[in-house]
Amino acid sequence: MALNAPEAHVLERPIRVTMAGAAPSPTLIAQLEEGGFTFVHVYGLTEVYGPYAVCEFRLEWSALSPAERARLQARQGVGMVQTDELRVVDDEMRDVPRDGQTLGEIVMRGNNVMLGYYNDDEATAEAFRGGWFHSGDLGVRHPDGYVELRDRAKDIIISGGENISTIEIEQALMSHPAVLETAVVAVPHDHWGETPKAFVVLKDGAVADAESLIMHVRSRIAAYKAPRYIELVGALPKTSTGKIQKFALRSLAHEDTVPSDA
Repeated sequence: MALNAPEAHVLERPIRVTMAGAAPSPTLIAQLEEGGFTFVHVYGLTEVYGPYAVCEFRLEWSALSPAERARLQARQGVGMVQTDELRVVDDEMRDVPRDGQTLGEIVMRGNNVMLGYYNDDEATAEAFRGGWFHSGDLGVRHPDGYVELRDRAKDIIISGGENISTIEIEQALMSHPAVLETAVVAVPHDHWGETPKAFVVLKDGAVADAESLIMHVRSRIAAYKAPRYIELVGALPKTSTGKIQKFALRSLAHEDTVPSDA
């Protein structure tokens, strides 16, 4: 909102800004840097009392291009000093390979992790199976040890047997110069089971149609991951803290079924 306000201008002195609540796109991070902000990316949940991990900036990143640096800073990073570790595990609680590709669930343990859910022993036991708190977030671990969120387990789209990350699609859409905000959810498909649908808010005065936005996404990620349907909207439903309410969009999206030839 600040970057796209009419009053926006390059800052006269650097301001450090910490971002959390939703995975930021590399495009947004690069725009913040251009505006004079020093960006800090943190990650956590209510159950860990806020930030649990930080994308710790490495000095060698300073020599990279702004786009490459932003891509690295978009990752969720490593556990903070008060944590045991930030792990990505499979169904058997084994750490996934550090290959940046193998998907697993992010689990946490440490001094700022909750003791449990109030008066709900069953939910607590499920959340802490294996001795670690299960975040419900799916991610990968890179060779440098940094973790990258790929999606909430409930948001991942399974289309024709392929897992599609809504975050990956959202980041591709955000790289389009006309896009202000976007959110992607699953819509029923009579052949593939599910397919991505994107809700897009354009910047003031910007012009773009669904077809051009879909082609833009296909130029950046695998074509089968691109949304088959895009709806241009004036605003996205959000909580009081600014989080996009995907459950509300999901209910709207399920009113539309994309034909099998789309």
